[in-house]
Amino acid sequence: MARMISRPAVLLSPLAMIVVAAAVMALAPAPVAATKYNITKILAPYKEYSKFNDMLSKTRLAYDINRRQTITVLAVDNSAMSALDHYSLQTIRHILELHVLVDYYGDKKLKKLAHGSTASSSMFQATGSASGMSGYVNITRKDGKVSFMTEDADDTAKPSRYVKSVKEFPYDIAVLQVSSIISSAEAEAPVPPPAPVDLVELLSKRYCKSFASLLSANAEVFRAVNETKDNGLTLFCPVDSAVAAFAATYKNLTAKAKAAILLYHAVPDYFSLQLLKSNNGMVTTLATASDKKMDYSYDVKNKGETVTLQTRVVTSSVTATVGDMEPLAVYAVNKFLQPKELFKVVEAPAPAPEPSKKKKAGRGGSDDDSSDDSGDSTADAEKGDAAPALLVRWLVTAVATAGVAYALMG
Repeated sequence: MARMISRPAVLLSPLAMIVVAAAVMALAPAPVAATKYNITKILAPYKEYSKFNDMLSKTRLAYDINRRQTITVLAVDNSAMSALDHYSLQTIRHILELHVLVDYYGDKKLKKLAHGSTASSSMFQATGSASGMSGYVNITRKDGKVSFMTEDADDTAKPSRYVKSVKEFPYDIAVLQVSSIISSAEAEAPVPPPAPVDLVELLSKRYCKSFASLLSANAEVFRAVNETKDNGLTLFCPVDSAVAAFAATYKNLTAKAKAAILLYHAVPDYFSLQLLKSNNGMVTTLATASDKKMDYSYDVKNKGETVTLQTRVVTSSVTATVGDMEPLAVYAVNKFLQPKELFKVVEAPAPAPEPSKKKKAGRGGSDDDSSDDSGDSTADAEKGDAAPALLVRWLVTAVATAGVAYALMG
């Protein structure tokens, strides 16, 4: 969210404003990504919200919250969560989306609410799940008390009262406690379950028949993967040639190691290809959940249209989409993923010594080589929390465009 700044005493011409804005954007550090704050970690110390926190994870709403930078989460305590016990997981997600406002409302802002009321778009509205204005939440301050109620609430609905602020990071994320579940008839409407997917059939039809055989041959692994796919799963399946190249090594692994390496290819969350192409970061796997003592994670990196999975033992590239039907995504990769917990880490080569500052770039294009090295460093710096470079370009363009519009108006 943009910060408010005081107006400078010296007035600049429109052209000067454009130049200054561009210069500031060029010199400023990269903007912080929305993933700077993790809602499940914020709520973890507060046991009274453990059921609410757990449901954010199960519905995969936590991931969507973490992707946004300006947000307000209206949490309820464990006793209030009992009102959701009879709903399906997808319906619970819709209801909890009403508890996520896509704007910042800290304690001070609520107590200074202009005109005593306002309406805020919720995640239910922002994701397109709601029709009309049904995804808006009315915030009302009356007699010093603040309450929340959906725009389309019926006459029998009671507002949910603001209880207290739980945690605030001003202008980025506010976590507030409210007294009861905020809902509506539309959010509570039954949601049909996703169409059944035969995982073995899907893998066997496109690129991954050999990997499908490995999965189906291990009943415990197949059960874990199959049970996860309806709640959010991204599966990276090695193509048949990659399985063949790794076959001898796989054969010599212990039964426990075989199970771990198969689960290592499954990430218990849904990632579209566009999301993989626009974010760098570490992912945990089903192998992580199966062995609490081991990490079993790897880094997802992107460069242009290429997405790679870096385990520190091997780097594997996504080569094709096998299937993408949320909450399940399956991608073919060109190498069998090998975790550092089972195989020797391949150390990165030592960087070449920097050329002398006095030495001029030759015709061979040493300047280009230097730029490539710098690009790698930037990618590492962006791991997990750094914003995609595309966002920076967008912001620069937006600032320049605004400046041009201002100039034309003048």
